[in-house]
Amino acid sequence: MNIDFSIEEAVTKRYSVRNYKEQEVEADKRKAIESFVDSLDNPFGKKVNFHYLDHGDMKNEQKLGTYGVIKGAKQYIGTTIKLEPMGLEALGYELEAVILYLAHLDLGTCWLGGTFNRKGFAKAMNIGEDEIFPIITPYGYAATKKHLKEIAMRKMIKADQRKEWDQLFYKDDFQSPLTKKEAGELEFPLEMVRLGPSASNKQPWRVIVKDNVCHFYEYKEPGYSDRFPYDIQRVDMGIAAVHFDFAVKEKMIKGYFDATREPELELPEHMEYVFSWVKE
Repeated sequence: MNIDFSIEEAVTKRYSVRNYKEQEVEADKRKAIESFVDSLDNPFGKKVNFHYLDHGDMKNEQKLGTYGVIKGAKQYIGTTIKLEPMGLEALGYELEAVILYLAHLDLGTCWLGGTFNRKGFAKAMNIGEDEIFPIITPYGYAATKKHLKEIAMRKMIKADQRKEWDQLFYKDDFQSPLTKKEAGELEFPLEMVRLGPSASNKQPWRVIVKDNVCHFYEYKEPGYSDRFPYDIQRVDMGIAAVHFDFAVKEKMIKGYFDATREPELELPEHMEYVFSWVKE
């Protein structure tokens, strides 16, 4: 996978677009997107499958509902996996990589996990029953104005706000918030994590920096994933991973992910270890 764009610029440009222009994405851009997808991998070693849907192939549009959330979209990308350990994290990593690439191309996107007709899209995208189909995103050119439902949703989830550093990042244990000065060269990668998108803007990632290792934890929002047959916030943890990974690579900080490095720590309620990043 060749990342030839600025992670900071892409993260800054990306926002959830729910209202699109009628303009279709040019064929050369769609070809570039598919080439980028074909180059993807993830540090968790799991297979993520991508599926495309263009307006011309939508034979029964009324069954491809997004409950009024998305308007005007002509293209969609769907993702499927096998439900296995680290599969959802792998999906979040790869799809967010694509979304950042689309932002680099000045194209809008919107993570959809619970607000789309899963059966209708699965049929249109020829997705098998043995595949888990957690997420789709429309993509295209953002309309000049947001529609009323979009404005209301952004206000409800406080879409433009992010938790502060002392709520997300810690030194050695969960009792000691990590300062930006203490983070040193890891300040930029952690800031890219902080700015990441997440389901309903819950921002479930927490990171402890201890002995040159960043330990990533999920704060499991009580009851939030109950409507899914899987923990949807694990996808968010994959988003945190790709933001961190792209940022350390951009700054040429060497390291690797390892899901077997859980430290012996006293954890707050609803906190669960997910993976670590080890600095070389």
